[in-house]
Amino acid sequence: MALSTPVSGLSVAVFRIALGALLMWDCWRFIRYDRIWRYWVAPEFHFTYPGFGWVAPLPEPWIQLAWLLVGLSAFFVMIGLFYRVSIVVLTVTFSYFFLLDKAEYLNHFYLVILFLILMCFLPAHRTLSLDAWLRPSIRAPHIPYAAVFILRMQMEIMLIFAGLVKLTPDWLAGEPLGLWLRAQADDFAFGFLFHYDWIIIAGAWSTIGLHVLGAPLLLWRRTRITVSAIYCVFHSLNAIFFNIGIFPWVTIAATTIFFAPDWPGRIITTLRTSDARAAPMPGSATKIPRVALIGLAAWIALQIALPLRAAAFDSEVRWSGDGHRFSWRMRIYDRSAEGAFIVEADGQEWTVVPTDYLTPRQASKMLVRSDMVHQFANHLADTWRTVGYRDVSVYAEIEKSLNGRSPQLFVDPEVDIANAELSSFAKDTWVMPLLDPIQGAGENRMR
Repeated sequence: MALSTPVSGLSVAVFRIALGALLMWDCWRFIRYDRIWRYWVAPEFHFTYPGFGWVAPLPEPWIQLAWLLVGLSAFFVMIGLFYRVSIVVLTVTFSYFFLLDKAEYLNHFYLVILFLILMCFLPAHRTLSLDAWLRPSIRAPHIPYAAVFILRMQMEIMLIFAGLVKLTPDWLAGEPLGLWLRAQADDFAFGFLFHYDWIIIAGAWSTIGLHVLGAPLLLWRRTRITVSAIYCVFHSLNAIFFNIGIFPWVTIAATTIFFAPDWPGRIITTLRTSDARAAPMPGSATKIPRVALIGLAAWIALQIALPLRAAAFDSEVRWSGDGHRFSWRMRIYDRSAEGAFIVEADGQEWTVVPTDYLTPRQASKMLVRSDMVHQFANHLADTWRTVGYRDVSVYAEIEKSLNGRSPQLFVDPEVDIANAELSSFAKDTWVMPLLDPIQGAGENRMR
C-alpha cells in the first residue's frame, strides 16, 4: 500500500524543527508585547466557544507560567527531546490559550493546532532529534509515507479553501484589498501602483489563482519548485503588508513538505548517507493499522466539511459571520462597527457601552460578529439577573461597515437578543440583511 511505503523522515523532522522554532518566537513576541495580560488577564469577560465554557484563564502568575510552558515545550519539540510528551504538552497548552476567548481567534493559530494534533501521531523524532541520539532504538532514517501524506493533505485543504472563499463579489471587484493597500501606498516606493484599480483587481484574482491552481501544482514534481518560490514571495509580501504574526512563515515551512521527503539530505552534506537516501527500502514497509487509516480518512473528511458548513446557512457569511471560523476565510473582510446595548429590566432602562464590560479589542471584535453580539447580550442579561432583576431584555443598536460600505444596521434594534435564538445551521432572523451586494475598488475610492 502506498501509504505504508517507507520514505525519508528528514522532511517531517525539519518541519518539526521549524514549527517548534516559530512557536518559540511567537511565545517571545507575546511576552515582549504583554499580550498575555492584554488578551487573557485584563478582560473581565471572555467569549468562550460552545461546549468549552469551562475553559477559563488561570490567575496570575499561573497563566504566565502556563504560557512559558508553551515556549518550553515548543523548544523541546524543536530539539526532539522527550518528543512524545513534549508535543502533547505543547498541543494541550497552546489549545488551552486558543479556547480562552473567541475574540482572539486567528486562522493561523487554528492551523498550528491542526499541525500539532497531527504531529502527536507522527514519528517526527526518529531523525534529527536528541531522542534519536540518546535512544538508538527509536532511530530510523525512514517513516511511512502516510506521515508525509497527511501533512500535505492538510496544506492542500487549507490552501484550496483559502482561494475558494475569496470567490465573493467584493474580492473579485478588488475589495477590501484595495482599502488595505491604498492605506499603505505612501509607505513603499512602488506604492503609487496601488492607486490603479487594475493592479488591485489583478492582485485579488491572482491570489485566488495561486491558491486554487497553485496548491494542486505543488503535488506535481515539474511545477513544485516554481510554485513554491511564488508562494514564498507571496507570503513574504503578506508579512510586509499585513500584521499576521507567524502565519507566513508557518505556511512557508509547511510548503517544504511537498518536496521529496529526503530534500534536506540533498543539501546538508554533513548528514549521514543512510539518512539522505530517497529510495524506499524494498520489503521493509510496515502495515498501517486499520484504525490509523480510518482516523486519517475521518480527519480529511472533517477538514473538508468544516469550511463547507457555511453553505448550510441561508445568509451572507461576509456579513453575518455564519460559518466564518475554521473555514480559512483569511484577510478577506474589512469590518468596523459602532454601537451600544439597551438593557430593560423591571420597567427601567440602561444604555451600555461595550467598553464598560469589555476591552476595546474585545468590543471591536464583538460588534461585527453576530454570535458574539448574542453572547454579550446574554452576559448583560445574566449580570442584571444576578443583582435581583427578573424581567430582563437586551437590545442592540449597532451600525456596521463591510469592506468600505457606508454603515448600516447590523442587528434588528427591535429584537430582544438576550432571549432570541442563536441558530446553529440557519440564519439568525435578528441579523439585518446586507443592503449593498457588491463593493468594488473603484467605487470605494470615488466616495
